[in-house]
Amino acid sequence: MSIIFHGPLKVHFGQFYVLPTGSCGVELDDAFRGQANGLCGAAVPGSLFLITGLHTGEVEFTLEVLDAEPPIDDRWEEIVEVSLDVAELPVLLESWGGDVICETPVGKGCYRVRYCALAMDEGHESLGEDGIVDFYRLSVWPSPKTGDVVVKQTSQSARYWHETVRSF
Repeated sequence: MSIIFHGPLKVHFGQFYVLPTGSCGVELDDAFRGQANGLCGAAVPGSLFLITGLHTGEVEFTLEVLDAEPPIDDRWEEIVEVSLDVAELPVLLESWGGDVICETPVGKGCYRVRYCALAMDEGHESLGEDGIVDFYRLSVWPSPKTGDVVVKQTSQSARYWHETVRSF
């Protein structure tokens, strides 16, 4: 296991991204078109559009790159999985507005991504002034391409996003 980033991550409009270098970003409706989950959009090849409960401020975030699929950690309230097809390098973790947080060590190929969240509803209700309220983890490992799936959903925020993107 290799933790690439762990710490506070600035979000705006409840979003941040994983994008290939030189990308001009990805639009919400394009990222989630045809997906069942509304938290991690992967419909645009090589890109991820990630949703948080908090609108603007800092969330705690961990990005890890693994050799194999990790076990499901039930402490997370929200868990979704998608496939990520990487064709252009490097792949960057970016905040809204294009600020690069870090470069990921993934190579070209197909990966499975598990996006987990804790306290999304609390983050949604927060104004971002009381410190970090919601927590997120993105785990990435090599895997053949498969469809996206909602593994676990408990919050109203996640329910809203899952239902919203199914209309795209």
